[in-house]
Amino acid sequence: MRREVAGSNTRPAGAAGATPLWKRLLPLGILLLAIALVFAFDLHAYLNFETLQQHREQLKDFVGRHALLAPLLFMAIYAAVIALSVPGGAVLTIAGGFLFGTLPATLYVVVAATLGATAVFLVAKTALGDSLRARAGPWLRRMEAGFAESALSYLLVLRLIPIFPFWLVNLVPAFLGVGLGTYVLGTFLGIIPGSFVYASVGNGLGAVFDAGETPDLGIVFEPAILIPIVGLAVLALLPVAHRKFKARPRR
Repeated sequence: MRREVAGSNTRPAGAAGATPLWKRLLPLGILLLAIALVFAFDLHAYLNFETLQQHREQLKDFVGRHALLAPLLFMAIYAAVIALSVPGGAVLTIAGGFLFGTLPATLYVVVAATLGATAVFLVAKTALGDSLRARAGPWLRRMEAGFAESALSYLLVLRLIPIFPFWLVNLVPAFLGVGLGTYVLGTFLGIIPGSFVYASVGNGLGAVFDAGETPDLGIVFEPAILIPIVGLAVLALLPVAHRKFKARPRR
């Protein structure tokens, strides 16, 4: 005889996969605590050219003696700086060019910055993204739909041209439903030109220090550098323009 088990199907649909609120907010809490500790102990104050100039011989010696450990340590510090939204990413990129050379530093910076930005993206998406979209009005849904239509192109433009702070661009895609793969690819490709420019500056930093000067962080806004970067941003927007043109009603 077949017997029905009472209450076997009484669990609400989707309850088994629901993540408790505290688990979703825990990574955000840890991130905010780490940021508070960094600023409470003024750890960000060490990310400046004065510190680099004072310790440049020790740093060069460390890099020379630890060919494998030095890049890994640099990348770990860089990823943490990006994840914690600590000011000083440009200084660290220049320091990387000084310590490792232009091309290796560019690679280390791009990989580390992408890892740090992805960590922030995942924390924001997990803790706040779904709940924010659930409570937002139609304006956010329209923005989300428009952004998702050409997410990679828009993200490339935001990464290529520093119109908005890096930390803000880390967060906004998480609230607009951008996929992880698109976010990682757009971040990785979009920060290559700027990273290369600052790493190139760092490659000649020794001569700058010997002359008693400090590097110009605004070099990326020089026309000779900014115009090609803007050109890349325009190329990134071509698929968007093509899609808009094809969708236009014809007479």
